[in-house]
Amino acid sequence: MCPFRHLTGEKTVVCKHWLRGLCKKGDQCEFLHEYDMGRMPECYFYSKFGECSNKDCPFLHIDPASKIKDCPWYDRGFCKHGPACKHRHTRRVMCTNYLVGFCPEGLRCKYVQKNLKIIKKN
Repeated sequence: MCPFRHLTGEKTVVCKHWLRGLCKKGDQCEFLHEYDMGRMPECYFYSKFGECSNKDCPFLHIDPASKIKDCPWYDRGFCKHGPACKHRHTRRVMCTNYLVGFCPEGLRCKYVQKNLKIIKKN
């Protein structure tokens, strides 16, 4: 009953070609054909050079460091690449209650609660 258009499905990013009036796919386009500031594509200049000189740039400026994924090896206890690893190494504190068997906080606990698996080299 809402008079406004509701978006469903996978169209989560605005079509960069539609923004310039050049999209030829129309309704078949897999991108959004609606101006939505929260769903704008990433700014090419900010992602490539770390800065954008356009003060009115409508595109998203995403910090490159936030795109780096956590290192699965470091999360398990040790990464052989050390500081040269291309993935992020985030130091986490284990929950002492979980280590001894039970944490009353459960999923709300602010500390890490996961089983550490020992990785063996063959």
